[in-house]
Amino acid sequence: MLSRVANSLYWMSRYLERADNTARLVDVNLQLFLDFRSLDDRALADRWIPIVQSAGDETLFNTLHGRASGRTVTEFLVFQPENHNSILAAVTQARENARMVRDQITIEVWEELNRLYLFLRSPQARQQLDSSPVEFFHEIKASSLYLQGLTNATVVRNEGWLFQQAGMYLERADKTSRILDVRHTVFPAHGAPAPVNQAGALEWAAVLRSCSAWDAYKSMHGADVQPALVAEYLLLSPEFPRSVRFCVQALNATLRGISGSASDRFANDAERLSGRLLAQLQFTTAAEIFGTGLHAYIDELQARLNAIGEALFQAYIFQPFLTPDNGQLQQQEEQQQQRRTAAAVRR
Repeated sequence: MLSRVANSLYWMSRYLERADNTARLVDVNLQLFLDFRSLDDRALADRWIPIVQSAGDETLFNTLHGRASGRTVTEFLVFQPENHNSILAAVTQARENARMVRDQITIEVWEELNRLYLFLRSPQARQQLDSSPVEFFHEIKASSLYLQGLTNATVVRNEGWLFQQAGMYLERADKTSRILDVRHTVFPAHGAPAPVNQAGALEWAAVLRSCSAWDAYKSMHGADVQPALVAEYLLLSPEFPRSVRFCVQALNATLRGISGSASDRFANDAERLSGRLLAQLQFTTAAEIFGTGLHAYIDELQARLNAIGEALFQAYIFQPFLTPDNGQLQQQEEQQQQRRTAAAVRR
């Protein structure tokens, strides 16, 4: 497979996953803040700005808007063209990458991706966001899940499919950690957090809903929403498909599917780094994470995920252009001359 094709499929999948996670985060917080109508503007701003910070776009947001509110943050994360992590920008980039490798994806995937892109650029999208945010974000999330289903149901399981899976799981692991980090300010610098009151439980339930983890969490812990249990579940659960550990495990298997390496071997730095991170997640306890400090642990985790992405790029996408030296050119010329001589003798 050409490296440019692998790159386009990888980023198409990453951008779609990014749009889906942003929609989840904004949707749940908009609904959550309906329960906090008594808060003043300053208190609401203090709850909106961490969402922007979790994406690493606080400087850009302050330049464009300055003041955080439900309207400005929603605009920034949904439609702002200058924000490359906004839903519209992510879907636009996904569609552009898909267009460049149109022959590598199925007609069903292309039609749905194109439909989502045209919807977001239409006047109806803004009207629906203003009139019914729940329906708007449901449209984004439903389309993302539909695209994942179409990909799994119609795309051949070849290298292209594996690169799409790698992009999806790497992005999902990163975004799950960022969604959890939105609430890092309530955690102590070291040690597990204390139990929370009813208002705090509502906010932590919102974190779970942002990751579609509410029902799965309740099946294990019941309705007792405690920050320590939420953090442990979203980071270390081996069964929940959006936990960081689950995603890294799937990413590690996908990378080895691309190269054909055995599970206890590695062919490049991407596989080495993913295998090391997976082993750490498998044998790390929640107590060790809280001992380090949740925010510090998540910062390190995100850096390691970025390193895996960079190593994947170096291994498969970036191919340096090698100019043959004079000796190689002379050898090639001699070989060509020998072939011409042999052809003349046969004639």
